[in-house]
Amino acid sequence: MATKLLSLTCIRKERFSGRYPVLWKHLNRPRGGDGSPSETAVLKIDEEATSNAVFRVLGMTCSACAGSIEKEIKRLPGIHEAVIDALNNRAQVQFYPTSVNVETIRETIEDAGFEASLIENEANERSRQVCRIRINGMTCTSCSSTIERVLQSVNGVQRAHVALAIEEAEVHYDPTLLSYDKLLEEIDNAGFEAVLISTGEDVSKIDLKIDGEFTDETMTIIERSLEALPGVQSVEITHGSDKISVLYKPDVTGPRNFIRVIESTVFGHSGHIKATVFSEGGVGRESQKQEEIKQYYKSFLWSLVFTVPVFLTAMVFMYIPGIKHLLMFKVINMLTIGEIIRWVLATPVQFIIGWRFYVGSYKALRRGSANMDVLIALGTNAAYFYSLYTVLRAATSPDFKGVDFFETSAMLISFIILGKYLEIMAKGKTSQAIAKLMNLAPDTAILLTVDEEGKVTGEEEIDGRLIQKNDVIKIVPGAKVASDGCVIWGQSHVNESMITGEARPVAKRKGDTVIGGTLNENGVLHVKVTRVGSESALAQIVRLVESAQLAKAPVQKLADRISKFFVPLVIFLSFSTWLAWFLAGKLHWYPESWIPSSMDSFELALQFGISVMVIACPCALGLATPTAVMVGTGVGASQGVLIKGGQALERAHKVNCIVFDKTGTLTMGKPVVVKTKLLKNMVLREFYELVAATEVNSEHPLAKAIVEYAKKFRDDEANPAWPEAHDFVSVTGNGVIATIKGREIMVGNKNLMSGYKITIPADAEELLAEAEEMAQTGILVSIDNELTGVLAVSDPVKPSAREAISILKSMNIKSIMVTGDNWGTANSVAREVGIDSVIAEAKPEQKAEKVKELQAAGHVVAMVGDGVNDSPALVAADVGMAIGAGTDIAIEAADIVLMKSNLEDVITAIDLSRKTFSRIRLNYVWALGYNLMGIPIAAGVLFPSTRFRLPPWIAGAAMAASSVSVVCCSLLLKNYKRPKKFDKLAIREVQLERV
Repeated sequence: MATKLLSLTCIRKERFSGRYPVLWKHLNRPRGGDGSPSETAVLKIDEEATSNAVFRVLGMTCSACAGSIEKEIKRLPGIHEAVIDALNNRAQVQFYPTSVNVETIRETIEDAGFEASLIENEANERSRQVCRIRINGMTCTSCSSTIERVLQSVNGVQRAHVALAIEEAEVHYDPTLLSYDKLLEEIDNAGFEAVLISTGEDVSKIDLKIDGEFTDETMTIIERSLEALPGVQSVEITHGSDKISVLYKPDVTGPRNFIRVIESTVFGHSGHIKATVFSEGGVGRESQKQEEIKQYYKSFLWSLVFTVPVFLTAMVFMYIPGIKHLLMFKVINMLTIGEIIRWVLATPVQFIIGWRFYVGSYKALRRGSANMDVLIALGTNAAYFYSLYTVLRAATSPDFKGVDFFETSAMLISFIILGKYLEIMAKGKTSQAIAKLMNLAPDTAILLTVDEEGKVTGEEEIDGRLIQKNDVIKIVPGAKVASDGCVIWGQSHVNESMITGEARPVAKRKGDTVIGGTLNENGVLHVKVTRVGSESALAQIVRLVESAQLAKAPVQKLADRISKFFVPLVIFLSFSTWLAWFLAGKLHWYPESWIPSSMDSFELALQFGISVMVIACPCALGLATPTAVMVGTGVGASQGVLIKGGQALERAHKVNCIVFDKTGTLTMGKPVVVKTKLLKNMVLREFYELVAATEVNSEHPLAKAIVEYAKKFRDDEANPAWPEAHDFVSVTGNGVIATIKGREIMVGNKNLMSGYKITIPADAEELLAEAEEMAQTGILVSIDNELTGVLAVSDPVKPSAREAISILKSMNIKSIMVTGDNWGTANSVAREVGIDSVIAEAKPEQKAEKVKELQAAGHVVAMVGDGVNDSPALVAADVGMAIGAGTDIAIEAADIVLMKSNLEDVITAIDLSRKTFSRIRLNYVWALGYNLMGIPIAAGVLFPSTRFRLPPWIAGAAMAASSVSVVCCSLLLKNYKRPKKFDKLAIREVQLERV
């Protein structure tokens, strides 16, 4: 995993002069028999001194950004190498100072549209942290945009993302310049409630609860005892509470050690106390969301208690003769009992239940912006205070006749609270994918006690959060695997569908890895824990999905731009509507018969103005994209397709060309030696000993296959000790060179042999051609500059590869295969899977160049690879897909991570992105269409011809319904099904014959 992570996180284009200085001995050593120098070496590197510079680059959101920056930098004269790390916002450039300087490079990055600054002290740069904050009080995109601006203006903040849909912020900041307390303070000052979810320090942090009698002196003793433990970085005790937070290194210590120290240290000082893992209780996101739902539900019920009588007295009882007479009874002058009842009942709805809108409006106006709360407060205040005016005039005038709108303000607030209640309920369902993932981890685990000989001497059931690295745990049939680890005893089948989406149980035996949260089916396993807590595959998947839901899709910029002007524009339109109708009435521009009998022209105009103000809904616009992205990424995660947010979705739905790597992508990725032919008289055992001793130092899949096959010729097959290799060199794309037992061994392709003037006889050429025709890879072995043997290695094509390529063609997506293998093998594999366009013998940087050529031709390109040798192309592509990642979900450079090795998941990723983006478009059509149609209708454009007008309380109900409808539209994505074409994929057996 570490190799994959490193190769995808930063593009490693190996330079032979720096990393492999020994290569120069091989490239430049004498070739002739007389010791005279041979021809110039194939590879030469300018030995002029170079300088290195590291830049912090802000604004990169994906691998495409990194690719564009790399391209611009390399256009400069004097650039030796450029490595762009999109994940960590860094660019490392090696350049010739005589041709270019640091400032020119920085300006080039900024000209590409990104913010760049030179990192003077790289050690400080590595101390960067990321914190996640829950933000309460956001109502629309105006709020989230305001918080982003506030956070980004703080000195030390490098990047800030605020997600309205999940009400969270992710902030990248420099801890040497500010603390997360400052971030919380800035959000609070902006008028919102901020709650810290996690910081960069939480990677290895646990909270413990102390039960029993203890004093401040006791807590001080505990703090000192814990700080003295090896691996403990800091201890934080909240005074006056029973909570202790410990930051530690999981490789050195763990929570059981802390509990043991706490209980043994305190005993004898203040009596025995007990320490347990602190339960999150009401602090977690889910419980807080439930609490918010309860509050809105309670507010809605109370509003109904007051609003229903107001509605009845204004709309129903006035048509019942006996009750009407009672309600119309005049108490003082023209003031009736009905008006008093409505006034008394509407007041608590306006100022107690609706107080949240006043608070939200005040906070928004204080920071110089306007949000939905401002619209609601203005609309309901206009209705309430005009009604109050009519009540006071009626009480003081013997002949005043007016109509109150208390039912308008009360019903508006009630419907809006109902809408918020339904919206929060629906939004909670969009993030169920994360909740389900988090609930996969079992609550308890069976810990085994093992002696020095590896025998089990005891077992005990412990809290699952107390598992430490290198523990040995027992997994019984039907139980969930408590943590990531390696099987050291037993065999079983494990259902990994909840993590990878793979429906069939996977066989597990000694040496196999298991993933925490998966289900053991039919056997007992003893597992040695390798990763715990936030290092586990499950935790990384959760973190990846959360990050995806925080990332904004470019299409959301439309909503962000509209939100800046939406509320002020609506207020202007509302006032203009009232003024137009009021002047039209006063100047008699329309007949008096248009005015309802219970109103005058002013009141009619006021109703139109209030309707315009409350029908406009910025929330629907703000929720159109993030809710669809949340559901889409959640559905993808449940099927083993991890999509890194809205940007990846937006680009993936446009893909019309896919570049496939061969080994491990189109093929099984598990090559085996199927034929060996010696060209010199030599014992096969000795031959393979030399070859394996050379290849064991390489990470290439073909090298591993050769080493595995060589073990069969050894007595110690399980763990053979190969001879030591000296002067090992890996020649990228060609092979390896080493000195074994004083003999120079070369293992590689024809290019490697040709580069060193090693003659390839005719029979070896025939063997290579024969292997290529059978879609096998021919490998040449040279011993002391003489070709000694030819190996044929077969990597079977995946059973569903041909059908998957066929489905992509039916989706109008072009497929291309780019591989470092020879042309013969590449063409054979391409014919077998149905790919017409092939590029072979390509080095990693040449793969990236091919991707750029396709992009220049107008294609939107996706690169599918195993994430090892394909990293330059993955970064250069519009969408990088790392296939077959398995538990290696720490691969952050890919836009999409496919947990399984199935090519069907490539189609699933593209199809899901198309469905998700189609839903985003539908949401925008509805949200924009609703406002574009609703505002004119509320303004009364239909009134002159149809006498139809929209009462304010109905307009408010429509506004509330618009947000709920957008969220529900996104929720329909939860019913996503993979294309039916997958049902036709035939699974074929793959048989290999070893010769």
